[in-house]
Amino acid sequence: MNTLIFLKLGGSLITQKNRAHTVRRAVLARLAAEIAAAHARCPQLQLVLGHGSGSFGHTAAKKYGTRQGVQGETGWQGFVEVWREARDLNNTVLAALREVNLPVLAVPPSACAVCENGRILSWDTGALQSTINAGLIPLVYGDVAFDQTLGGTIVSTEDVFFHLAAVLHPKRILLAGREEGVWEDYPRDTRLIPLITPDNLPQITAALQGSAAVDVTGGMEDKVRRMVALVQQIPELEVQIFSGIQPENVTQSLLGENFGTVIRS
Repeated sequence: MNTLIFLKLGGSLITQKNRAHTVRRAVLARLAAEIAAAHARCPQLQLVLGHGSGSFGHTAAKKYGTRQGVQGETGWQGFVEVWREARDLNNTVLAALREVNLPVLAVPPSACAVCENGRILSWDTGALQSTINAGLIPLVYGDVAFDQTLGGTIVSTEDVFFHLAAVLHPKRILLAGREEGVWEDYPRDTRLIPLITPDNLPQITAALQGSAAVDVTGGMEDKVRRMVALVQQIPELEVQIFSGIQPENVTQSLLGENFGTVIRS
C-alpha cells in the first residue's frame, strides 16, 4: 500500500513575508509537532517534507533576478546570496523538526538538481529514495540550481515536488499555506473552490488569476495549473491546498482528511 506523502510548509506560513528574515517560530514549532503527531499515530507513513523561502530567499532573488538567469560577477554573487538565505531558513526548519525528534535529512536542490530554462532537467534521486527506505524523512526546499541554458535559476518547492512525483509516485501532495484553499472570489474570500479537475479548470481561470500575490516563483495560478498537469500525468495522485494556520489541520491532513481545495484527475 502506497503511504508516501509530500508535504510543503509554505513560505508565507512559516515566515512573515513582508519582513525580511523573520520566522514565525511559534507557528513553525506547532507545525513540527503536528507532523510528529501524525508520524507517531501512523508509523508506516512515508514522508517527503518541503518548505518555501518566504521572507528569506525571495527578497534577494527579486533584487538580482535570479529566477530569470545568472550572468556576470554580480549575478553569481546574488546566486550565492539567495542560496545562503534559503539555507539559513532550512537550518531553522531542521532545528524545529529536530526538537520533536523527527529523523529528517536536508536534501538541497542546489546540490542535486540540474535545470534547463528554469525547469528541473535531472535529479539523481538514489540517495533520496534510500533516505525514505531507511525510515528517514528527506527535507527539500526552494533553492538555487545550476541551469544549462540560464547559468543559474531558482526552483520552488512545487518545482521539486513536480519533478520528484514522476519518480516516487506519492499518494498525495499536501500544500499547507495561509489560505484555506483556492478562493472563487478573492480577495473577499467567501466562496472556496472545493474541487479542481482538468475538466473544470477552464471555468475557474479568472478566479486563479486574482487568487494570491505572485512571488518570484509564481503565484496560485501557476501552482494550480502545474498540479492539474501533474494529476493528469499520475491519475491516482491527489493534491490538497489548505491552511496550516488552523491547529491540527496538518496532522489531520497527513492522516487522510480532505479539506481546503482538492485537485484530482
